Amino acid sequence: MYSVGIAYLLWLVSGFGALGFHRFYLGKVPTGFLWMCTGGLGMVGSIYDFFTLPGQVREANIRNALFRSSSGRPVNNGPTWRNVSDGEARIVRDKDPKETVERTILRIAKQNKGILTASELALEANIPMDQAKRVLDTLVSKGFAELRVRRTGTLVYTIPEMMDDDSPLEDF
Repeated sequence: MYSVGIAYLLWLVSGFGALGFHRFYLGKVPTGFLWMCTGGLGMVGSIYDFFTLPGQVREANIRNALFRSSSGRPVNNGPTWRNVSDGEARIVRDKDPKETVERTILRIAKQNKGILTASELALEANIPMDQAKRVLDTLVSKGFAELRVRRTGTLVYTIPEMMDDDSPLEDF
């Protein structure tokens, strides 16, 4: 992760941005050479960089994280940048990559008072719907879960020991 403090320090050391060291640091090598050859575009670009450096650092961090995630290299276990459905990029915490499907089932059931669906499991465990349904059906056949029907007619899987007594379900 790039640091705003280091970027400003390099801006200062490079003659108030005239040599473009901060641009090299942020991975903007072509404009770093341009700044170096033109004195920061006659100091106009250097002054511009002074005011926009926090945003440039944020963009460089996003670009770096997206490159790492798309290149298949492992990303650290801390927070990572990711594009979300509204087109913005923000820091999100990845789920534990070692979390088993069974643990994901128990986590969802605990959050939903013992009730979960195949689609919720597929979404949370990042597995196909048919695999999620097979796993849940296996738990039902082994007696760890039950298949029930909501009053609306939706099929749900339940973990009885995590359920509330007054849940809106019918026996199936």
